[in-house]
Amino acid sequence: MEATPSLNCQPLRPGDFSSLAEALDYAAQGVTGFNFYSAKLDLYAVLPYKQLRTEARSLARRLAGLRLERGERVALIAETSPDFVRLFFACQYAGLVPVPLPISINLGSHEAYVRQLRGMLTSCQASVAVAPPGFVPYVEEAGENLGLTFVGDADAFRALPEAEAELDPLQPTELAYLQYTSGSTRFPRGVMITQKTVLNNLAGIIKHGVRMRPGDRCVSWLPYYHDMGLVGLILVPVASQISVDYMGTREFAMRPRQWLHLLSRNKGTISFSPPFGYELCARRLRPGEAEKFDLSSWRVAGVGAEMIRPETLDRFSETLAPSGFDPKAFLPCYGMAECSLAISFAPLDREISVDYVDSDRLAHDREAVPVRAGERAPRVNPFVDCGEPLPDYEFEIRDEKGQALPARRIGVIHVRGPSVMAGYFGEPDITRETLSADGWLNTGDVGYRIGGRLVITGRQKDLIIIHGRNIWPQDLEYLAEQQPEVRPGDALAFAAPGSHGTDITVMVVQCRERDQKKRADLVHRLQRLVHEELGIDCIVELVPLHTLPRTSSGKLSRSRARLDYIESQQRMDVEESGDALEASAG
Repeated sequence: MEATPSLNCQPLRPGDFSSLAEALDYAAQGVTGFNFYSAKLDLYAVLPYKQLRTEARSLARRLAGLRLERGERVALIAETSPDFVRLFFACQYAGLVPVPLPISINLGSHEAYVRQLRGMLTSCQASVAVAPPGFVPYVEEAGENLGLTFVGDADAFRALPEAEAELDPLQPTELAYLQYTSGSTRFPRGVMITQKTVLNNLAGIIKHGVRMRPGDRCVSWLPYYHDMGLVGLILVPVASQISVDYMGTREFAMRPRQWLHLLSRNKGTISFSPPFGYELCARRLRPGEAEKFDLSSWRVAGVGAEMIRPETLDRFSETLAPSGFDPKAFLPCYGMAECSLAISFAPLDREISVDYVDSDRLAHDREAVPVRAGERAPRVNPFVDCGEPLPDYEFEIRDEKGQALPARRIGVIHVRGPSVMAGYFGEPDITRETLSADGWLNTGDVGYRIGGRLVITGRQKDLIIIHGRNIWPQDLEYLAEQQPEVRPGDALAFAAPGSHGTDITVMVVQCRERDQKKRADLVHRLQRLVHEELGIDCIVELVPLHTLPRTSSGKLSRSRARLDYIESQQRMDVEESGDALEASAG
């Protein structure tokens, strides 16, 4: 078995397609395709685009045999496997709407996963649900009494008869898929993306974002149910007829260095990751190990999906310097599922641009006042420049009253452009809150502009406001992560209701230390540092490893941690009240 090559038989044609089915028709004219690797990087499946098209059309005729109405939803548990992409494109040819659903990385919480699946199956009104064999029982339980026409794995689906039907692929104005948001601030919503919308975003990414070239090769471990994994590393390669090498998300989490091995071995040129992926790799590499890799071909190391800390990228590039990794490969970008995927990209082939601003002015005046080299400032915040929006996109930074702000003033980011969603499926009220009648999307992200470029500072709902000051949770989390007992990604900060009707600042920290004296020392040290650096008091709670909640896409969830903290405090209050009643009765 040989992997599909990284050459092109046709010139790149992004933007020339009217549908995703037509994009696959084009890709099938070449010899490129998808390659799937095991945890040990054994190549276990090769799926050229030509073969994918044939098999997807065969599955589409099986879907036709179920006699579903056009546009009905097909839920797909999105494991990194050939079956997912076959079924996704089968829906495109059959006139049905695929809905990628998360696959649980940690199956320890059976009830929580089933509850999550049931919520999504209900909200998207799925008619069909297909899952990997080990996940079928979860879907059957989640779909009980929902009237699903079919529930099973891909083999059971392939056993269905093919209908004698003329395939009628989805048209430009019809939905291409429903993309669930990560649910970091509320229950996930089904984002409606039309064919025309996503194809516009694909063209922007290919032509202006990564500037795809013949001979490029993508490598990915990103989950298929996340917008960066689905749009960026499945649909973009198809629309540009580029090969992709995949390893599973779970495999990456357990063996992050395998990502680098795959890039090195196959001379990958394009790969994306949230910042934590780069951090995880740098942390797991042993001294001298970087020399074993050859990352000199990696020309686009995309980074996005969460706040980008320059020190994370610096650490990765310094650690991987012996491999030939070029720091200019880093490509900071900004996007979200509500815009198909991409909104802005930093310039290619340049060092990342970091804006250093006065932290006190940021907190008190909501203004990003630059601190030049050699200037003195009590504290400085570094923010990564995420570049200019794609063509035909416009953005504004707005205040609480919805008024556009000038450069370097902090506000909520609003965008308008051709790849903005049609709305949230079955959620007209939330759609109206988020998307204006004239097409402006409230992203919920906070940031500022430098000329025509975007700088992201955080999520609106994550901002901590204490005594009128704006505190970024990342500042507290960074202080924690600098302690020897704490690793990156082991801390979450948020505001919670206090006993006197005002908010208090809380930081929950995963801690490996068991010695009680050392644990107490860490708590006191962090409280002192927060007070010294930010001038506020902070409650610090130490929790066991693997305790901090994450979204379906793997991002840490401050909102979920906040709710967990509030619920734990309420339980404690109830227990204390019960103890007091018992004592008074006694």
